[in-house]
Amino acid sequence: MFHALANECIPTEGYRFVHELVDIETLNQRAFRAELELTAVSIHAYAYLHDKYALCSCGASMGDGYGPMVVAREPLSADQLHDRVIAVPGILTSAMLALRLFLGREFRYEIVPFDAILDAVEQGHYQGRPVHAGLIIHEGQLTFGERQMHLAIDLGVWWKAETGLPLPLGANAIRKDLGPKAIAEVQELLRQSIDYGLQHRGEALRHAMQYGRDLDSAQADRFVGMYVNDWTRDFGEAGREAVSLFLARGYEQGVLPRLVIPEFVPLQSAN
Repeated sequence: MFHALANECIPTEGYRFVHELVDIETLNQRAFRAELELTAVSIHAYAYLHDKYALCSCGASMGDGYGPMVVAREPLSADQLHDRVIAVPGILTSAMLALRLFLGREFRYEIVPFDAILDAVEQGHYQGRPVHAGLIIHEGQLTFGERQMHLAIDLGVWWKAETGLPLPLGANAIRKDLGPKAIAEVQELLRQSIDYGLQHRGEALRHAMQYGRDLDSAQADRFVGMYVNDWTRDFGEAGREAVSLFLARGYEQGVLPRLVIPEFVPLQSAN
């Protein structure tokens, strides 16, 4: 998504982009403090950030029939998950909201950095506290089987069967106080960067591989294809509906304190 902006492959019309690579839960927390003008956020976190940020229409990560997974060292049913401690990558991740909607009630969890969850499940503990299963995001969705772990639930599969829609996970959010002109111009540059990456896939993938964790080139290409695609170019009608429904379900089930109607920045027509 950001290769073209990071490496100045496209003109940025007087804007300067400073790239900071950190995990999504850290970005969520920084957005609460409005530190970042343009940032990836979890759709879950956006429910608490909508007064400060609007959602860009491009840059989304959607799980269309796939998504965050709960895995364990032994086969577990959904009912058994209620009685296990699940390692989760953060309270405000969309994976956490999806899991709460799936399980329908509270469950025991341990907050673990996303890239340490598979190790915690494998070892059965994290910093001395028990862990029986893990909610995995990012590359772990492709590699958990190599570690002889069992899939308990793919939340993207569940959500698709439940709603017929993709599972909205992340989006780019832009601070409202930048004003309409800057917001529109920055989103247009983001759209151009996404288009450039999709049109120069090999080049952009080599850039992304610098930050990949334990993936070979074929796995990296597959992972990018899962989360950087037509949904990334534009949420579209179905994507916007999915975000609205995801937030509404969170409110209806008592996970979110208020019903949030998402605000999307209009996407300019491509030249």
